[in-house]
Amino acid sequence: MKDRTKMTALALALLLCLSLAACGGAEGGGSLWDSALYTAGTELGEGAKTITFECTAAGRTVAFTIHTDAEYLRGALEEHGLIAGDESEFGLYVKSVNGMAADYEADGLYWSLYVDGEYATSGVDTTAVTDGGSYAFVCEAA
Repeated sequence: MKDRTKMTALALALLLCLSLAACGGAEGGGSLWDSALYTAGTELGEGAKTITFECTAAGRTVAFTIHTDAEYLRGALEEHGLIAGDESEFGLYVKSVNGMAADYEADGLYWSLYVDGEYATSGVDTTAVTDGGSYAFVCEAA
């Protein structure tokens, strides 16, 4: 009888662990999204130009509508705390998007910039903001 009780308790504990793991994975791609500023699409700012900005990581995307007067994408995103990083001789090296950090040295992840669905040929500092433009940062593995 004791063995049966122990086996039942062990089975229930295992079932509980699996249930919690499944809920955590479905909720937003794991710990990367735990630090996100926004987990649902939102509209931000005021300005003459309206752009669409997407943040994609761990199989999940959040879209933003941003109104701005900024000339370059860096300004439009920084004014809402959507990007952060380190200055380099090439401009801002984006390490965090929407509060989510990608650490190339630690986990091989980095943020890629896309403009109108194409891989960007310029950095966030020199990418001009165009009214109606579409911009995205995607967390990718090396």
